[in-house]
Amino acid sequence: MTTIQQELNTEDINPSHVDYNGWANWTTWNCALWIGGDEGLYNIARRCEDWFDFIVEMSDMGMNQTPDGAKWTMADYDEMMEMMEDL
Repeated sequence: MTTIQQELNTEDINPSHVDYNGWANWTTWNCALWIGGDEGLYNIARRCEDWFDFIVEMSDMGMNQTPDGAKWTMADYDEMMEMMEDL
């Protein structure tokens, strides 16, 4: 179940020139935060070829979002691709 705060956080209400802690939006930041801060997600991401592969892997595991409710598919694709390259 998604809370009202999660719904507000996942809406991209920022203009394109405004970022969220250096990321495109809250969703992108939250996805990157979980991958960088959770050893299991980090190891899965390192094994994946790219962001799309990570999304498929997580979907196969039945985990379509972070524990905070950020959907992997709603994160900024280009920023997440760059993050994956840096792992």
